[in-house]
Amino acid sequence: MEGLLLKIQESAENYLETILIISLRQEHVRSIDIVNELDFSKPSVSVAMKNLRLNGYIKMDSNGFITLTDAGRQIAETIYERHTLLSKWLTKLGVEPQIAAADACRIEHVISKESFEAIKKHTQNSISEQ
Repeated sequence: MEGLLLKIQESAENYLETILIISLRQEHVRSIDIVNELDFSKPSVSVAMKNLRLNGYIKMDSNGFITLTDAGRQIAETIYERHTLLSKWLTKLGVEPQIAAADACRIEHVISKESFEAIKKHTQNSISEQ
């Protein structure tokens, strides 16, 4: 899995994560939803969606609805799990929530699987000890 993550750019990971997050809130995801979520231009999102589709990470139907392929979903869920856990962990350490979320967004793309799993184990242990 980690090898797969290293093969795509951070921006692609962010788009896949955003598609996942939007899909958790609403039934259908369209390019305009991504534009609004990320505050990016329509042309930028359009180019990114084309690249994600050509690389097999998303599918787009005739109505313009975007869905993640299995490969896209695997990456999105990994990045989202990292973001969520790192944000909560940093906040618990006393970092302001907005700063924790911004830092987690940067860390989630570069942290090794080994380091993330160690943090995950540590945070789960500290939660169960309370």
